Amino acid sequence: MAQEPRVVNGKSGSGSMSRQFAQWVARLRYEDLPPAVVDRAKGLTLHALASALQGFQLPAGQEAIKLVSQEAGEVRGGATVLVSGLQTTKGDAAFANAELILAGGKWDTFRMLTHPGCSIVPAALAAAESTHASGRDFLTGLAAGYEVMERMAGDFIPTIMARGFHAGPVFGIFGAAVAAAKVMRSTEDQVNDAIALCVNMAAGNLESLGLREGPASRNAMLAVALARLGHHGGETALEGRAGLYQAYAGNNEGHLTYSFTGDTRTNLDKVTADLGARWMFLETLYRIYSITGYNLAHVDVTAKLCEEHNIRYEDVDHVEAVVNWLETQYPSPAFPNRREDIGEPDRTSTRYYAAYGVVTRGFPMVPVTSDPPEVLELMKRVTIIPSHQMTLFGPRITIFTKDGRSYTKQATGREFIWDFKEEARRIRGVIPGIPIPAAQFEELITTCEGLKTQSQVTKLVELTLKRS
Repeated sequence: MAQEPRVVNGKSGSGSMSRQFAQWVARLRYEDLPPAVVDRAKGLTLHALASALQGFQLPAGQEAIKLVSQEAGEVRGGATVLVSGLQTTKGDAAFANAELILAGGKWDTFRMLTHPGCSIVPAALAAAESTHASGRDFLTGLAAGYEVMERMAGDFIPTIMARGFHAGPVFGIFGAAVAAAKVMRSTEDQVNDAIALCVNMAAGNLESLGLREGPASRNAMLAVALARLGHHGGETALEGRAGLYQAYAGNNEGHLTYSFTGDTRTNLDKVTADLGARWMFLETLYRIYSITGYNLAHVDVTAKLCEEHNIRYEDVDHVEAVVNWLETQYPSPAFPNRREDIGEPDRTSTRYYAAYGVVTRGFPMVPVTSDPPEVLELMKRVTIIPSHQMTLFGPRITIFTKDGRSYTKQATGREFIWDFKEEARRIRGVIPGIPIPAAQFEELITTCEGLKTQSQVTKLVELTLKRS
């Protein structure tokens, strides 16, 4: 039987941020999801599973499986580690699966510096498997988790990074907890408490170069479990005088150190405004290549420009790209570990990816050990120009040819937002680098596409397992 909401400040419910989220999450139904939201949730599920399949082949993925195997071993009634089939606790499965997705590099991206699916999808899968949830329940939980996390993170990402925290796991724990709580049919109070408890466990540091979304997903499962047992959290744990925003952003009044738009002031009321009517979730991009997100467009937009004008490597004199200035000082202008606009380019630089787009008109979907020599030569003739006017992921590319002409293409920043059909087409590029047959991967695509008809989400997990 559902619990009655606790009386807070003399009334049922309250205006606190976590309470508004909890009320919306508890009431959200599959039928409330717009078709575009359902489509994106299905596509991002496929994207995350493809990344886990690729990550299983890599050392970081194997390390995560080895860790949970040694620490917890086989556990009945828990959840499954993707690809390997190891049965372990829900928290350990969420951790390992997050690390597999991270290792595979096929992440999603929200406002450049967070990758929600790396923490949210593993938590939602663990919750769905352990409760035998339907595809509709899973999709609803996923959409709720993404929306809450991205609204919380939105305007604050550059400021959080400038204080030495990594915004991905700091906010990822909240999306993971909300998704798991919704899949498990938690009450409003339980969702509210889980969000508040996550404030105690939210973490992520730029200097450590250590674990990220894996611990966030694991800790989210702990917060949800505690909340379901009746462990209460603070009502104003997010916006309170000593709450999340005060601790991580330096204030709870909306002052920003940096922003993507140049505006250094926001309003906390915006975070929960128009829930269910305006979906920030739809800003989530597909990071189709295993590269830093802001470099995606430098591959595809440059390649498209070459295709449109039949420009070959031999024709190019030099290339210029005007970009959002925050993309030139990763991960933050306060603590840049690379400058894209100065110094010599290397295989991680924006100039390298722009050159790749010219030379090959694309980028490998699976890891490669060597590059075309033309790429390594041309990247020295690419110039990156920072701008405060350019949108995120929206470079303006100009190719100057040896005959004295120039060709320009302006990106929109939305080139990597697409529907499920396009995601299925593009993600098939991982097939040569995954441990399951192409036919099995095709079945995984079909199952993701038809998730709303699945009585249990466990089929998704099963389709990642290596068959004897």
